[in-house]
Amino acid sequence: MSVLTLILAGGQGSRLSILGEKRAKPAVSFGGKYRIIDFPLSNSVNSDLYRIADLTQFRPHSLMQHIGIGEPWDLNRTPPNGVRIWQPYRGRTDQDWYRGTADALYQNRNFIREDGSDTLLILSGDHIYKQDYRDLLRFHQEKGADLTVAVMNVPPEEVSRFGIMSVDAGQKITRFAEKPKKSDSTLASMGIYVFNTEFLLKLLESDAKDSESSHDFGKNIIPRIVEMDRAYAYPFIGYWVDVGTIQAYWETSMALLAENPGLDLYDMNWVIHTRSKERPPVKCIPPGEITNSIASNGCVIQGKVINSVLSPGVRVESGAVVKDSVIMNDVVVRSGAWVNCCVLDKEIEIGANARLGVGDDNTPNQMEPDKLNTGITIVGKRACVPQNAVIGRNCKIDPETTPDDYEMMEIFSGGTISKKS
Repeated sequence: MSVLTLILAGGQGSRLSILGEKRAKPAVSFGGKYRIIDFPLSNSVNSDLYRIADLTQFRPHSLMQHIGIGEPWDLNRTPPNGVRIWQPYRGRTDQDWYRGTADALYQNRNFIREDGSDTLLILSGDHIYKQDYRDLLRFHQEKGADLTVAVMNVPPEEVSRFGIMSVDAGQKITRFAEKPKKSDSTLASMGIYVFNTEFLLKLLESDAKDSESSHDFGKNIIPRIVEMDRAYAYPFIGYWVDVGTIQAYWETSMALLAENPGLDLYDMNWVIHTRSKERPPVKCIPPGEITNSIASNGCVIQGKVINSVLSPGVRVESGAVVKDSVIMNDVVVRSGAWVNCCVLDKEIEIGANARLGVGDDNTPNQMEPDKLNTGITIVGKRACVPQNAVIGRNCKIDPETTPDDYEMMEIFSGGTISKKS
């Protein structure tokens, strides 16, 4: 079996609000020093899979810069091994922006054929998990399947978020429904597929000619294969999370701080690799305190950090308190400031004595009530929060805002600060 791994990494991450405005979702920071894309990349190389293509689309620059030629993952190899970046491009009449997950592969069908692999492993670039894909590939081969879908059970109240399937005693998929409102089954697709290459290429050609198709795996390709009675479900048991919302992102980050976390980033038998700048070690200067937290390289702590995840280069000045929060690269929290239950993007300055995440009022955000409604306040990249500002819960501070954008120094829960036009 020769395997080409395709990572679908072009997602916008619109449910992540301003965290997804400046970058593709797989490029979002996670767990201090990592990015979400590091997990499928690391799983692949840890599974001895070194022929990888990343399919990008939405704001790919940060992602492309992070992946580079793949040296952190030992992917800077001689072709056909190594990592490649496949972007949409205008060329022939059938080339354009990717219209769906299936169309992304269809537009790259010539690259897939040229690779010569007989098996395609297709992964989502925006999930947090560890998995040895070799077990999945063996299952696919043993079943003689044309398609194998990795699946796991989800709570009944969450079936509407996933493709849900039913299987027989031999794990053959007998029924598939894309994001049903209700279902007797709770067996959900993880967005991880194994296809026989020629079989899929023929289906993609047929799907591309169908004007009624959404050109999507979940909506079109998988249901068709299930009808052909040639699809199997591989049961995955382990840790897997879709951090597609602000609440899921925050909860998954906080879960890393448990005594025995579901995702062990310190497991040297399954290392998560990443691209990381050379920075000095963490420094905690009295009266600084770090309690039950992750502090990445280059952090300097003079205040208190409690139950939080800090990315590289964060500075917390004397008298400042950071609690129950996720702080990304190179943020400065000035003296006396207080940050509670927040997610702060990169290169932000929190002014002296400012207070974020204040109070118990859980009024949803007025601009994005469907995204910010659980008490978490978010601050966009390169924003500067003025000193002495008081900001409530479910607030949204847009990227690159400055003190001049504040008409009042108190922003009530559910409020938004945007740049003045």
